[in-house]
Amino acid sequence: MVNIHTEIFPAVPLLNLRRQTATIREEIDAAIATVLDHGQFILGPEVRALEERIAEYCGTRFAVSCASGSDAILLPLMALGTGPGHRVITTSYTFFATAGSVAHLGATPVFLDIDPETYNLDPACLSRYLDSRSAAEVKSIKAILPVHLYGQCADMKSINEIAGRFGIPVIEDAAQAIGAEFEGRRAGSMGWCGTFSFFPSKNLGAFGDGGMVTTNDAVLAEKLRILRCHGSEPKYYHHVVGINSRLDTLQAAILLVKLGYLDDWTAHRQSNAARYRALLGSRCAGKIGLPAERPGSRHIYNQFTIRLADRSADRDAVRRRLAELGVATEIYYPVPLHLQECFASLGYREGDLPHSELAARQTLALPIDPGLTGDEIDSVATRLSMALAG
Repeated sequence: MVNIHTEIFPAVPLLNLRRQTATIREEIDAAIATVLDHGQFILGPEVRALEERIAEYCGTRFAVSCASGSDAILLPLMALGTGPGHRVITTSYTFFATAGSVAHLGATPVFLDIDPETYNLDPACLSRYLDSRSAAEVKSIKAILPVHLYGQCADMKSINEIAGRFGIPVIEDAAQAIGAEFEGRRAGSMGWCGTFSFFPSKNLGAFGDGGMVTTNDAVLAEKLRILRCHGSEPKYYHHVVGINSRLDTLQAAILLVKLGYLDDWTAHRQSNAARYRALLGSRCAGKIGLPAERPGSRHIYNQFTIRLADRSADRDAVRRRLAELGVATEIYYPVPLHLQECFASLGYREGDLPHSELAARQTLALPIDPGLTGDEIDSVATRLSMALAG
């Protein structure tokens, strides 16, 4: 049976990668052909070129590529010697890889609550936690891992000041935030290192998995290059145990093409976000909360995430009604990490991190594809108003 709503309203997908690829198809095909011709499929010249371009774009001295955004977090933790008995502080309201990389090494993730306006790690929670720890406990903390969620940087000034007092390295999880800025500095340039994902849905997405670590630390950059190649330096000589985490040359070639369009696509995302604000601010006033933008920051809108204003409102019912009306949405993230089954042994309970838990119940991401037309955004706003009305 055809839903009458889909006949009235054309479907709006959450992300239309085919539309994006079509606009640059000739350049992509040429880049792939070049790799096929030279045949250097692992760590070829395009990989080195991409590392140089990303370092320049993010404002760091070095960038070291790897196989995924998850490995981009894992590798710096390995470089720190993270393992059993160690802790890494992070947020509970994020994608699993942030904490999964910590647990993979046998270390313990410490989950702290978020700023309810930005959804990023709350520096006040970080300060309270560290101030209440013994010297031995602080010594066991290998890193602080803030997440720049949805394309907006965490309060890195406060986080770095707190981390500096305790001598703890800061690793920025910037998987969703390439090009985002905080007080004039780019994501990935404000901590000991920054980590990026090139998963296809990201603002700068590959045709598969890929990742990058940015840093100003030459020693770390060299460690990362060794660790990503099984710990070998030179080839076949292993002083440390590493992993196999190399970015494919084909993916690097594709990313080099797309990087040239990134700022233009970001500008379109920002324009789409502004249009949503103008429309939803009037049509859905009092029913939803719109994304907060910190003054002096550059939000690159990897997601446009609204939240239902009424704590008793049924977010999932609104999402179902939007689906019936042809609008694709996503929930980032329905279960905060401290309440995930795999972390039950850590002893967290519902109510421990109230802002993370409320965000998980209330938030909903709308389409923010840079290729969206003004008419599509208008239509999404209209359908959201209908869905909220029940």
